[in-house]
Amino acid sequence: MSRIQACFDGLRQRGRAALVPFITAGDPHPGATVALMHTLVEAGADILELGVPFSDPMADGPVIQRASERALKHHVSLRDVILMVRDFRATDPLTPVVLMGYLNPVEVMGYEKFVMEASSAGVDGVLTVDLPPEEAGPFTTLLKDRGMDPVFLFAPTTNEERAARICAAASGFVYYVSLKGVTGASTLNVEDVAEHIRQIRRHTRLPVGVGFGVKDADTATQLARVADAVVVGSALVSAIESTAGDEARMHAAARELIGSLRAGMDTASRTA
Repeated sequence: MSRIQACFDGLRQRGRAALVPFITAGDPHPGATVALMHTLVEAGADILELGVPFSDPMADGPVIQRASERALKHHVSLRDVILMVRDFRATDPLTPVVLMGYLNPVEVMGYEKFVMEASSAGVDGVLTVDLPPEEAGPFTTLLKDRGMDPVFLFAPTTNEERAARICAAASGFVYYVSLKGVTGASTLNVEDVAEHIRQIRRHTRLPVGVGFGVKDADTATQLARVADAVVVGSALVSAIESTAGDEARMHAAARELIGSLRAGMDTASRTA
């Protein structure tokens, strides 16, 4: 059983939704990432989403774009990110880690080499934003053969036919983008999200995570009632950005945000 499946199975038995924080690897500097990953787990994270810095992160809003720029100033590469996961695994063998990024760095490294190195380092899943499931067959086969889960995105505009194709290609969980826009966009309609999750569930038994637009404990709590996982990115990356000159304050800010989300989500009565 994969770490991702084991995590969701355990949470389901306790009636809890997974809290999945996103940070950009190498932000604000390469030496900060592994320690931040541990802080997030200590504060209540169930799964970690680790962003691979990229020069043209088309799905990301300005907050995460700036995080990629800061990491790239330190020349953080995909191989560096994989090594960060390896370092994290030295003391945390249980928390699932999903790499989130774009196809170009993977193609530069080569699919087979990437899959071999990532799986060896302890990566559990891969979300490649600009690789649609219709074109991902060889890559998803390699991932699954090495015990890693390909994670795919649903948009609010995804129709039933395409939803079925996405679910057939995915494993681990699927990720519903709750807004028509980039990460960090503002308005979130939880009732609309709940309806889209019901549509997705007609095509899969995989857990459904929701991200884009999760800013505070109230939003996370509402989503935890209808989704299997809540992903928070821009709010956390913004907290890291605002405290980047002071390591102690940065960890305290991350711990406070994740702790507040976890506390709120744990009060939610699941309807999913």
